[in-house]
Amino acid sequence: MLKWIIFALCIVGIYYFFFKKPKSPKQEDKEKKHQKDSILLECSKCGTYVSSDEAILQDGKYYCSKECAQC
Repeated sequence: MLKWIIFALCIVGIYYFFFKKPKSPKQEDKEKKHQKDSILLECSKCGTYVSSDEAILQDGKYYCSKECAQC
């Protein structure tokens, strides 16, 4: 029984050593971008949370839309 467990561990080790691809720099950049996109900011006028990509920055405050930014 112990021989089979050692054999299985060897097969798994060989798989990870030879066939598992390391992360490329492009994949790491995508993961960092995705983490950056997940930052939520609160609108200074109505309190709605929006992502940092969609938020409007005006006079040092973040707004969810043009309507909130104009008021």
